[in-house]
Amino acid sequence: MTPDFWSGRRVLLTGHTGFKGTWASVILAGLGAKVTAFSLAPQTNPSLWQMIEGRVDVVNRVADLRDPASVIAICDAAEPEIVLHMAAQAQVLESYRDPVGTFNSNVLGTVNLLEALRSSRQLRAILAITSDKVYVNLETGLAFTEAAPLGGADPYSASKGATEIAVKSYAESFFSPLEVPLATARGGNVIGGGDFSSDRLVPDLYRAARAGVPVELRYPAATRPWQHVLDCLAGYFSYVEYLAGRGVADPPALNFGPLEKEQMAVAEVAEAIGEKLGNRLPWRQAAGPFPSEKQALRLDCSLAAATLAWRPRLDAAETIAWTAQWYADFASGKDALELMQSDINRYCSRSAMGADNSSP
Repeated sequence: MTPDFWSGRRVLLTGHTGFKGTWASVILAGLGAKVTAFSLAPQTNPSLWQMIEGRVDVVNRVADLRDPASVIAICDAAEPEIVLHMAAQAQVLESYRDPVGTFNSNVLGTVNLLEALRSSRQLRAILAITSDKVYVNLETGLAFTEAAPLGGADPYSASKGATEIAVKSYAESFFSPLEVPLATARGGNVIGGGDFSSDRLVPDLYRAARAGVPVELRYPAATRPWQHVLDCLAGYFSYVEYLAGRGVADPPALNFGPLEKEQMAVAEVAEAIGEKLGNRLPWRQAAGPFPSEKQALRLDCSLAAATLAWRPRLDAAETIAWTAQWYADFASGKDALELMQSDINRYCSRSAMGADNSSP
């Protein structure tokens, strides 16, 4: 991340009341960006956003991406140079409960935003965040490159795959002729302090440790590309800088995840974080049946490394240790914003993993 790029830059951020969006808000404000952020009201209790609201320099708006009039009004008022679109219905189980709402939020919401941005004349770059689950996953165990076919079996994954197609259409039809790069970023499974969502592994582990009970895992052997929220966001911000500097979306999509050797099973993460939080029995097998979920998911992030010289700064052990320590410190009464700023400062002092020309 280059502070000179972001200082004074008008940034429109969607989804700022979510876990990853709150971290993005703190980082952007710290870099001196002029941030207008809009999202639904916080969906969790407690809420990381509500813990920092009013204490970081962000213009906060509550709005629904599915309401075109509200989206247009916010975009017109913000006059953004940079757009980071992070708002989404981001949970697989919720997509089974409400598939229509998931498609409306993720696909139609993105289309509404891009349509509103077509009249913006100050744009330098737009980055839409999708997911590592956009790929057709045949469970081969091979790592997905950005050229892999898009798809998705569950409604969440399918909605993100469809979002990729919608973004590509708008990029080629409307934004490329204006020389405004519009691209997508496909992040892995992001963890870190301050996520209090339901039906997510780390928040469930935190709540279970506080209660002294095990988490019930549906698929403990499933592997995911776990990464720290700061590694993921550093990739997004670096990508935006690159796009704005080139004026063209080339490449039009990038994966961001851990080094390939850093893949971990759900049970491994549960045991490591549970142990650090003092839970002697952190998990047990849940009784089925469950909605179908893919068991193997790996990302090939070599294109991001080659394009941006981006690599993770935290390995798997450090990612887990930083995450668990955040929750332990928070549970002991420490201030959430101070904990976030401490992690950001510590992260910025680190060197990238594999900076010796080895590929992820």
